[in-house]
Amino acid sequence: MKPVHILLVEDNEGDILLTLDAFEESKIKTNISVVKNGKDALDFLQKQGDFSNHESPDLILLDINIPVFDGHDVLNSIKKDSKLKKIPVIMLTTSSAQKDINKAYESHANSFVTKPIEMDDFLNAILKIEEFWLQLSKLAK
Repeated sequence: MKPVHILLVEDNEGDILLTLDAFEESKIKTNISVVKNGKDALDFLQKQGDFSNHESPDLILLDINIPVFDGHDVLNSIKKDSKLKKIPVIMLTTSSAQKDINKAYESHANSFVTKPIEMDDFLNAILKIEEFWLQLSKLAK
């Protein structure tokens, strides 16, 4: 079975490492690409520049507070693009502000998850994302 390709858009090194560690324990084989800002995320998704040979992701984990273009801008671009809009986007962020939650869903985010502060809770949240999105749900091709 082909691994599920996940694009992680995150600029915090600690959160990147925790997310990668959590998916290593996954029951599903994953291939995770990491970009650290909104411009690189859009270039990756549109296969531009250094990302021209990368495969399209099956799932996107997107932080709101990233450099260049924030997560809301990236989400808007994804959901307005006919080739990208079917890719599920999970907002995975430290924000729990209702305005961020509303804005994400208004822009057609598929889920909004506030990153837990405690390491064990963070790892558990990633495993729950994996369980729902990669085991229970069917992803578009």
